[in-house]
Amino acid sequence: MSNWDRSNSELITDQDSLTVPAGETTQPSSAFVLPPSFQAHGFHIGNVAIDFPVVQAALSGYSDWPMRVIARRLGAAYTLGEVLLDKFIVQVSKGSKARRYIRTSNEEHPVGAQLMGADPEGFPPAALKLAEAGFDIIDLNFGCPVKKVLGRCCGGFLLSTPRAALEIVGRVRDVLPPHIPLTVKMRRGLDDSQESLDNFFAIFDGAFRLGAAAITVHGRTVRQRYDGPSTWNFLREVKQHAGSRIILGSGDLFTAEDCLNMLIQTGVDGVTAARGAIGNPWIFRQARALAAGQPAEHPSLAEQREVMLEHYRLAEVTYGHHRTSAHMRKFGILGSRMHPRMKEVREDFVAVKTRDQWHAVVEKWYCG
Repeated sequence: MSNWDRSNSELITDQDSLTVPAGETTQPSSAFVLPPSFQAHGFHIGNVAIDFPVVQAALSGYSDWPMRVIARRLGAAYTLGEVLLDKFIVQVSKGSKARRYIRTSNEEHPVGAQLMGADPEGFPPAALKLAEAGFDIIDLNFGCPVKKVLGRCCGGFLLSTPRAALEIVGRVRDVLPPHIPLTVKMRRGLDDSQESLDNFFAIFDGAFRLGAAAITVHGRTVRQRYDGPSTWNFLREVKQHAGSRIILGSGDLFTAEDCLNMLIQTGVDGVTAARGAIGNPWIFRQARALAAGQPAEHPSLAEQREVMLEHYRLAEVTYGHHRTSAHMRKFGILGSRMHPRMKEVREDFVAVKTRDQWHAVVEKWYCG
């Protein structure tokens, strides 16, 4: 069996890199003050209206249908599904994998699908299939820093090959229906060299020229992976270069306060919460509250319990009774940082192996 025949998540997911750095809080600072001149405006990606500038990023192994639905219910203006390999999508037609990877529902619109691959010829049929499945926007991943992805000339590798990257953009834009916007996700370069910077802007400007409706830029290089700070100054420079073209920023958005600070400091049109949204879907509601000059309330344990149980229920619809506890364990582990007794809650979720055990941990720690 070839690697391309394996599960989509086996090739892409790098979940250890998606943990929130030690010491990062999930809650906004009580000292946060909104500048009087700041207003949080919605924007359009093509003809798709996004009513608030804080959205949920694509997260391999996480941003499936259940996570997206929960995020939308708690204020995410737009969500992206987990990154999908072009060859995998073409092969998937029905059954459990189709239910997991290409499912959409009425309540989550607008919703985008993120696509990744290496061969420009492989992208168009996969993009069409995702559009036919009901995704409102197709996003191309030119930023994934996972080693096994780079080794297959996918994701962030394409930042080193502007010709191939732009061929992909052009082919996908040509095949998609006019009403389906195409967007691109990039990092600020393969590394910090001048060549990488030149390649970045060649792809950036070329993608817009070929019909991209928006571009998301992560403030780290591919070589950085998730190490070191995201360079927000670069995001500001990119937005100044872009003018009226729609730019979303990414990187180091762990709280609602972080999301608004990026908007304020860089001038980007929107921001994509990634690791900060895992286990904390309230980040979107909190961002809306802060933008309105209201306090960003921490969810009570009772509300956390209600949302966790609903997330589990939706996951069972997607994965079935026997697989859900293993899938949901990671959400419990990362969600434990919202709890005042984080360490103990986390340890209990780490030990979970069955559905009954998962629910027992929730009942034990979230009864208040």
